[in-house]
Parts: sequence; C-alpha cells; structure tokens
Amino acid sequence: MESLHPRIRFLWIAQGVIMAVVLGVALVVADQLFVDVPTAIIGGLAGLVLIAAVAHAVRLYQIWRFELQGDALYLERGVITFVETAVPFVRVQHVDTQFGPIERMLGLSSVVVYTAGTRNADVRIPGLTPDRARELQDTLRELAVESEADDAV
Repeated sequence: MESLHPRIRFLWIAQGVIMAVVLGVALVVADQLFVDVPTAIIGGLAGLVLIAAVAHAVRLYQIWRFELQGDALYLERGVITFVETAVPFVRVQHVDTQFGPIERMLGLSSVVVYTAGTRNADVRIPGLTPDRARELQDTLRELAVESEADDAV
C-alpha cells in the first residue's frame, strides 16, 4: 500500500486553521450583534477546533493508503469512519489530475478517478507530487483500457 506525501498534512491543517478562524469570527460577530459571548469561550472553542483539526490531519495521514492491484484500485481512509474502497478498472470512465492554489504552493496534486455509476461516482487521491499524480493517471488510464478490452465479448 502506498501512502500520501507528508506535505498533505499541512493542507489539512491549513483547512483546520481556516475553520477555527471562521468559527472565532462568527462567535465575535455573535458577541457584538446578538448575545454576550465571553472571550474565554470564543478562544476556547476556536482552540479546541484547531487542536481537533490538527489531530485529525495527523491521524488521517497515518491511515490514508492506496494500491493498484491486478483488477482494481484499492483505497483505505478515514478517522472516525474507516472506509475501504475498491474501484474495478473496468468501471473507470476517465481520470483527471487536479491541484488548487494551496496544493500548488505545497507542490501537491490530486488524482480524481471517475467511475460508471451514481453512488460515489468519483474517487479522489490527494497528496501526490505532480509527477506521481501524472504517472498514476497514465497507469490508471492504461489499466482501464486494458480491462475494457478484456471485458469485451
């Protein structure tokens, strides 16, 4: 099983920091406009969200794994709810490489695998270097084409 690049933790922690800041600002606005919220509560809640987000990012990084096997892409991820996913190559419709502005700053990319079906019709593998993402994208395309040919009657 292959793990994600360690820098993905910084992205997940940054998302947690943003969540803590948004909560803090919302509580300050509520304090100013609606109800008296003690400063200790504002700081405490924002701090708890920040600590929980950092712990979640570290644990998620430890658990997140993926592997290409002979017939499918296998993924394991989750902190509170552990999810194991198998994406048969024959179900792969197309594969994209994506990277947002923060991912680009961290030198990371994601691979998104779109599958036939309606439930969980796409699977995202975050935290890959751009070279690894392109390599994985090409490999998945080749395996999907091969499995399509093998599936034909």
